[in-house]
Amino acid sequence: MDFEKKLNRMEEIAKLLRNNDTPLEKSIELYEEGMILSKELEKSLEKAKRRIEIVKIKDESEIETEEFGDF
Repeated sequence: MDFEKKLNRMEEIAKLLRNNDTPLEKSIELYEEGMILSKELEKSLEKAKRRIEIVKIKDESEIETEEFGDF
């Protein structure tokens, strides 16, 4: 499942958990699923953060790039 689908599923879970008609056992299952998705989303964001490049303009005509965590 890609990031956007996981995020959408998290939103669905949040709505279901706010619904007072959701039975307790189902709420617990949804909570567990949400916690797993939360950790997966956090890992995806950390991975994306590491991939971000910082672009430095050097001498007006030359562009230098660095990996985000290299400075």
